Amino acid sequence: MFFDVAIIGGGMSGLVSAIEVKRNYPEKSVVIFEKLDRVGKKILATGNGRCNLDNLTATKEDYNSPSFVSFTLEKYTPESNLDFWKSLGLLTVADSEGRVYPRSNSASSVLDALRFETEKLGIKIIFEKAEKLDKKDVFIINNNIKAEKVIVCCGGCSSPSQGSDGSGFRLLKTFRCRNTPLYPSLVQITTDTRFTKPLKGVRVKGRLTLTEKEKFIGKADGEILFADYGLSGIATMDLSRFLRKVSDIQNARIYLDMACDMEEKELLSYLVSHRNKNSHLECENFLSGILPKAMGKTIMKKCGIFLGDEAGKLTDKDIKNIIENIKNLELKVTGTKGFEFSQVTSGGIDLKEVDKFTMMSERVNDLYFCGEILDVDSRCGGFNLHWAVSSARLAAELKG
Repeated sequence: MFFDVAIIGGGMSGLVSAIEVKRNYPEKSVVIFEKLDRVGKKILATGNGRCNLDNLTATKEDYNSPSFVSFTLEKYTPESNLDFWKSLGLLTVADSEGRVYPRSNSASSVLDALRFETEKLGIKIIFEKAEKLDKKDVFIINNNIKAEKVIVCCGGCSSPSQGSDGSGFRLLKTFRCRNTPLYPSLVQITTDTRFTKPLKGVRVKGRLTLTEKEKFIGKADGEILFADYGLSGIATMDLSRFLRKVSDIQNARIYLDMACDMEEKELLSYLVSHRNKNSHLECENFLSGILPKAMGKTIMKKCGIFLGDEAGKLTDKDIKNIIENIKNLELKVTGTKGFEFSQVTSGGIDLKEVDKFTMMSERVNDLYFCGEILDVDSRCGGFNLHWAVSSARLAAELKG
């Protein structure tokens, strides 16, 4: 069989690029290769089943490679992508932080909109893994299907059960396409559990700062969820992006500030006043006005304070020790929960090998990339799906 364009991967990027190719070039025949028994399985799991499909605030500075993504993001803005979704009959809503969701609040609506459009446009889907990709005069897939052009958008290594298992990188070895080291990103971080395990299920808002041998690596603000293995929550997921910059995990530390909206002086003034005004309060309840009770009790015990004592017994030294643990709690990093639990892959096809104006390979003519297979990633909040859609639309222009 011969097709004008073959799409490797039936996820978000694959479905969008197939639709856009057919809209741009109605005369061209388009086929999608999907190794699972259905397309878009990973879409259904995004945004906790709600599919946070874009962010209205997205700019090049939100990504690890601003200079590479700049052209794509200027051409295919969040507003442009919302028009694309509207053209599929999918209405969206945005929250106060710019995160865009389907109006139905269901990821299945996003997938349905994409599926219905591929059917309408006559795009063929082959449920078969692309095991082999060669090129002579044209591309040859699995020794029997030919295509004039190929768009590779089969994701990275994250969530292998949903299709992204790194097979795209292996497929491209025929053409010696280089990829940067691959790391799980937007993933839970494992730490020394002596502090986190007793707090399993407790949530706080604050700032996480990652260091290596006291050198600043990165930081993230937001919700932090304590777990028996370490840390989860949006701030943790965002911070995990920076772990690729750590050369030796043994030297990595996270410092947690659970009162990042307060300076130490302000916190000191508050706690001294609180002690003086409420001297008969039991120490186990001393921090309940600013932290979850379980967290407050844990910090007091960490500071060597007997929970049954009255707050009036706290010395100025005790209060300074409490503040140090609220503002600068140290946790030793041991790793992450890995690709199986990660939402995104950090690393991918080396951007030096890709034309940022077309998404075409610098090594192989008519071979295009888009989405997560490229070394482009961002934080939580719809930014990664914004890149998936925008890069897919640019690749679908088939320029170059």
